[in-house]
Amino acid sequence: MKKKKNYTLQVSPFVVPTDDGKTIKEHFGLASDGSSELSIAHMTAPPGWSEPFQTPEFDEYTFIIKGKKQFIINDETIVLEAGQSNRRRFQSPRSFALRFRLYISNDWHGQ
Repeated sequence: MKKKKNYTLQVSPFVVPTDDGKTIKEHFGLASDGSSELSIAHMTAPPGWSEPFQTPEFDEYTFIIKGKKQFIINDETIVLEAGQSNRRRFQSPRSFALRFRLYISNDWHGQ
C-alpha cells in the first residue's frame, strides 16, 4: 500500500484573469485547489499600479519581494519595502478600508 503524502507540491498555480497590468498566480486557495481556508498568491504589478478601496472579509498577509507597496488602511498610510511584511486582521464586515499602490522604483519617497 502506498503511503499518503502529508504535503502538497504546487507546480501550476491558477492565473487570475486581470485587465489592469498585474499578474496574480494563486498557489493555494479557492481557485487553485478548492480550499476556502487560505489563499496564497504571488502578485506582480507595474509601477504606479493602484486599485480602489476594498473591504476584505478575511485576514490578509503581504510579503514584499521587490520594490515598495503603499497601503492606506483607514486613514493610516504604511509603506512596505522588500523583505518586509504585514498582516491585516478581519474582525467584522467593513472593519477596515484598504487601498494599495505599488512602487517598483527604489528611489520612491512618497506622494
